[in-house]
Amino acid sequence: MIRSIIKSLLKAEAYPEATRSVKLLQTHVSWIFLTDSHAYKIKKPVNFGFLNFSTIDRRRFYCNEEVRLNRRLCPETYEGVVELRETAEGAAFHGDGRIIDYAVKMKLLPAERMLDQLVKKDQVSVDDFREVARVIADFHRKAATSAAISEFGRLERIMFNWHENFDQVKPFEGTVLSAKELELIRAWCTSFAKENAELFHRRFEEGFIRECDGDIHLENICLVDHRVCIFDCIEFNERFRYCDTTADVAFLLMDLDFHGRHDLADEVIKTYLAESGDTGMMALIDFYKLYRAFIRGKVVSLLMNDSGISQQELEAARAKAIRYFRLARGYIERRKLHPTLFITCGLMGSGKSTLADQLSFELGINVFRSDAVRKRLAGIPAGTPVPAAYSEGLYSAATSDATYAELLRLAGTELAAGHSVIIDATFKQKEDRSRCSALAKQYAAAFVILHVSCSEAENLRRLAERAAAGNSLSDGRPELLEQQQREFEPPISEEGLIIALTTAGPPASLANEIYGRLA
Repeated sequence: MIRSIIKSLLKAEAYPEATRSVKLLQTHVSWIFLTDSHAYKIKKPVNFGFLNFSTIDRRRFYCNEEVRLNRRLCPETYEGVVELRETAEGAAFHGDGRIIDYAVKMKLLPAERMLDQLVKKDQVSVDDFREVARVIADFHRKAATSAAISEFGRLERIMFNWHENFDQVKPFEGTVLSAKELELIRAWCTSFAKENAELFHRRFEEGFIRECDGDIHLENICLVDHRVCIFDCIEFNERFRYCDTTADVAFLLMDLDFHGRHDLADEVIKTYLAESGDTGMMALIDFYKLYRAFIRGKVVSLLMNDSGISQQELEAARAKAIRYFRLARGYIERRKLHPTLFITCGLMGSGKSTLADQLSFELGINVFRSDAVRKRLAGIPAGTPVPAAYSEGLYSAATSDATYAELLRLAGTELAAGHSVIIDATFKQKEDRSRCSALAKQYAAAFVILHVSCSEAENLRRLAERAAAGNSLSDGRPELLEQQQREFEPPISEEGLIIALTTAGPPASLANEIYGRLA
């Protein structure tokens, strides 16, 4: 869209209803103008192959499709398709001048009630997500199906979509994922499809291929007026909408994983299974979660090609795309993972927590951090600095013993449930590591010591930076490092599988090293 049109549409006079302000948002396929009460969504004249809005007739058609399809799950929000016209003052959504383009007109949904925001602020309940799951299950039960729709559930159609995605991500190779990562994901998907061909066929035969939403993730769900509004479905390509119901709900599950809330994802799947009775979906859920993570990585990557975004937005898009592709890789690795107790082991400031967080994100497992547990036991808020002297006060031997005992208890609950888990602590003494080894053995779990280190200069730099910021969960400080170094007992081979890691590179590279050693 030419700059003059955008400039006109940022004026309140361009809209039929009164508004104090107009805000512009962009995606890789749309310009969205927000007034005080409405959203006007104009499709960009782009052609990505899988999406073609290159002509005004196509944009008008897909605007109408967007309204029709989204009224299935969010009928009160979609008011219709409106014309963008020329006026003496510039482009506007009123008047009788020449039609420039078309837009979808929606009632403005409250941004603070979007699920991505509610999850980020921890302002959403388990009951809210159970209701979302019930809405999706009911939608799938009523969704249209036919012989023509079911054809999109044939394995060759599913793999066509996969290969198209691989081709479209290829230009971003080396930017958001490596050639090796891309090939690893491609090989796994091909192998899984071949080995489970009969399962895919059974889903086709049993009628689980339906006209779904195609884009159910947290940013597209709003809790408003005591109802669940799921909006912005896939209108631009029916083959992305005609899919297994598993693929549809998998998007939400993946997005919860992406936001670090696999606990809420577990509640969604439990409720969905209870409402739908579709127990057969569980054999395919990881395949489709991986598919959804890969697609999101691709979509965010495409935004990087938009010349209209700032350098800051470009870097944010790159980081987000990388994270989606790492989650995709994680779905593969977690299928291989035998129940395992991971412990970090290393000096303060060596990068243990950063590594633990990355591994927790990719593998979907809980991490229990000594810094958090220590302060919780003492009744101190997690972010409160406690500048105690070495091995005194909050860091006395007695307090440390109690902290490690609680970490073992928490890890034991995970292992007892058959889950892998990470304990993030210094583990400077062999005795403490031995207790972890015994705990793993008690539950027939593997035991892995992640021995983390960095150069002393980098270690001191991180500790100084952390102390200056004053908002770290850890109370490690440069003046304490030398004392801890003197007491540190490096792990030896007889203690278990030791994976030595130098934290100079990105956490994702360290995760790859770990996966390589676990193979």
